[in-house]
Amino acid sequence: VQLVESGGGSVQAGGSLKLSCVVSGYTFFSTCGMGWYRQAPGKERELVSTISSDGTATYADSVKGRFTISQDHPKDTLYLQMNSLKTEDTAVYYCAAAFYGSAYCSGTTADFGFWGQGTQVTVSS
Repeated sequence: VQLVESGGGSVQAGGSLKLSCVVSGYTFFSTCGMGWYRQAPGKERELVSTISSDGTATYADSVKGRFTISQDHPKDTLYLQMNSLKTEDTAVYYCAAAFYGSAYCSGTTADFGFWGQGTQVTVSS
């Protein structure tokens, strides 16, 4: 299974970016949930947003109203639309996936299990 993120870059505060995460090696419909995390230098990894197989989305308070998670099943792709970016959004963003049969899907762990390599987002003032 591979998760490959793209779409990161440098943008000024107030700008927008759209991250993509392509899943390969496993059927996209086999995921019970996917998510985006981020990690800024010197900080712990932070959960940004999740989406379940039925499309139910959750967001961290810090990004509510600015970020939108979505998924395109035919393209096996997860997205994160980021608007009104702030300097504090600067981080490496990772996508994660959990597949049916995993501990995450059974509710015994919060760890999705599969991760991408990350894409850097830098927001300047």
